[in-house]
Amino acid sequence: MKNIDRTEGDVNISHKREEWQRQNLNENTLKLIEEDAKYFLHQSLSTPCLNALASCEGSYIFDVEGRKYLDFHGNNVHQVGYGNKKVIEAVKSQLDKLSFSPRRYTNEAAISLAKKLIELNSEDLSRVLFAPGGTTAIGIALKIARTVTGKFKTISYWESFHGASLDAIGIGGESLFRSNIGPLLPGAIQIPFPNSFRNLSGDNEKNYLESLDYLEYVFKVEGDIGAVISEPIRYTTVTIPEINYWQKVKELCDKHNALLIFDEIPTALGRTGKMFVYEKFGVTPDILCLGKGLGGGVFPMAAVVTTEKCNVNSSIAIGHYTHEKSPIGSAAALATIEFIEENDLLNSAISLGAYFMKKLEILKTKHQIIGDVRGIGLLIAVELVKDKKTNKPATDEAEFIMYQSLKRGLSFKVSSGNVLSLMPPLTVFKDEIDAAIEILDCSFSLL
Repeated sequence: MKNIDRTEGDVNISHKREEWQRQNLNENTLKLIEEDAKYFLHQSLSTPCLNALASCEGSYIFDVEGRKYLDFHGNNVHQVGYGNKKVIEAVKSQLDKLSFSPRRYTNEAAISLAKKLIELNSEDLSRVLFAPGGTTAIGIALKIARTVTGKFKTISYWESFHGASLDAIGIGGESLFRSNIGPLLPGAIQIPFPNSFRNLSGDNEKNYLESLDYLEYVFKVEGDIGAVISEPIRYTTVTIPEINYWQKVKELCDKHNALLIFDEIPTALGRTGKMFVYEKFGVTPDILCLGKGLGGGVFPMAAVVTTEKCNVNSSIAIGHYTHEKSPIGSAAALATIEFIEENDLLNSAISLGAYFMKKLEILKTKHQIIGDVRGIGLLIAVELVKDKKTNKPATDEAEFIMYQSLKRGLSFKVSSGNVLSLMPPLTVFKDEIDAAIEILDCSFSLL
């Protein structure tokens, strides 16, 4: 088998996957997977697929054989849990009123969502545009940055993910999406993301300062950077910069007449204990991109929220998507936000996240392969290493743990080859966290 790129998630063409499927799936399920592989284009991370699902509810997904799995992945659309009744009822109700709104018309649901997003955000963020998905929101943000600054070059970060379209992978930093594609977006410049666990010097303060120095150096030598775009926290590996990092980056952006764009598509809406991640760092971006969980795990929905200075494009089209002001998506998003607020899921994410982290720290003392446990709220990662002195990634072991956990009823994502990304819904219960810990402990014990 050729070399497998493990920069994003568990791979779907490995021997371990084939072995897991042979041992755990029956003939009918395997037939469904074969049919999927027959009709869908093959690509890494999806087809050929892992399993076939029949339903989902709360923290669980259920396969066609009746097994249930705690889903601590969910593509991060499941902040309010799967099959959230409030979201589904809102969508059903809206379907009976207005199912579609052509672009030249507005509607009450879209206006209500725009108003709500502006109320929730910093007072500097006062304009909104909707899109059918996160990748398209990124494209809109890039267009806005060009028209506001008159500059097309961007600085982004290696190993980041901003979507799978050609423009998004141009600013993204994952080889899985960039390899063998050919010329990408011109003017896209990547730099390393600050990483306290894997910095070369071993000095976190030095790592933080070197990253800022490198960023400023690129600003100076290029001279015409229009935007810095990044996830405020690297989502899949939960890499968290120093608390003052983004404030310093924003100062550099302002100094060089560039915009700061935050991609919070997978991380916003309460997962960190704040509605938006930028609130944790005390800095407001010029453009904020939202998506994934905005539609409550029911309907695809994304948004771009900007400052007033970005409202300069009345004579051109920067979004103009068919479902630009979707009443269905807007109803789903409003219900999602209302559910988060009504059930105090922000504080719940903080308390449950602390509980989860404490349990994982105990596992770390028990299993030497766990090199690092890091998280904020219910955005949590466990990094596996072969040797704690060198921090050499334990990639084979991570894949082994994932399939052992699946066998016992826990689903999660493996990122960068050796990081277990653990993202339960914000509605998760303590006993479900306890069940996940027990499954992980048992799986680690088999190494």
